[in-house]
Amino acid sequence: MSQQASSSLISPKVIQALRSARYVAVLTGAGVSAESGVPTFREAQMGLWAKYNPEALATPQAFQRNPTLVWEWYAWRRQLVGQAKANAGHLALAELEKLVPRFTLITQNVDELHQQAGSSSVIELHGNLNRTICFSERKVVESWPETGDIPPRCPNCGSLLRPDVVWFGETLPAEALSAAFNAAEQCDLFMSIGTSALVHPAASLPVAALERGAILVEINPDTTPLTSHATYALRGPAGQVLPQLLEALPEANLSPNHQNYD
Repeated sequence: MSQQASSSLISPKVIQALRSARYVAVLTGAGVSAESGVPTFREAQMGLWAKYNPEALATPQAFQRNPTLVWEWYAWRRQLVGQAKANAGHLALAELEKLVPRFTLITQNVDELHQQAGSSSVIELHGNLNRTICFSERKVVESWPETGDIPPRCPNCGSLLRPDVVWFGETLPAEALSAAFNAAEQCDLFMSIGTSALVHPAASLPVAALERGAILVEINPDTTPLTSHATYALRGPAGQVLPQLLEALPEANLSPNHQNYD
């Protein structure tokens, strides 16, 4: 049975668990970025794009049918995300990384706001909206000739370029997924933050941590399928709860993240 706490009252047991942790792994979802004004995937179906279903714009088949339409929608999404700034939740996680011996941040978000906040150890499960890859070779392409083609073509093989995000029907990057499960299985405290706990395989990560004996802390304004399994469930948005959690941690009693505990 989880012990629930409001965002204005952090249980001393949560503080003690975090102070004692040697390895903290964190999973973040769309709720964390939503606090920065980043629309969720389906909320981005607005204006000119309201007539399209997400599945009509985010599959390999859709890209093959109408690559210009898909490229332009993602270019529009990049503009939206580019206006967003890291919020207090992002900043708190970047600070927490400095205070614990080992720390891994796993995110389902594709907006780079964690990196903008200063997080360095980030596993991107669903890719990165600001990266571009070759549709055929799946290799990252950083620059290409400006020919006016939409989408542009790969300078190496001539195939169309696409955003480096995971589309419906695609598997998650094997290396990122493996690293995420390794972190979940090795950590002694796992935090699930701003995620619905419905999208697999990411939703399996906190379960994997629990099965290996880790303490599980959920931070979310709403109840999720994970809530009843969490050791501690803190109700509230990450931008409120995480700064309060950090403030309650006596910094002098935490080991700085300068030593290797592998």
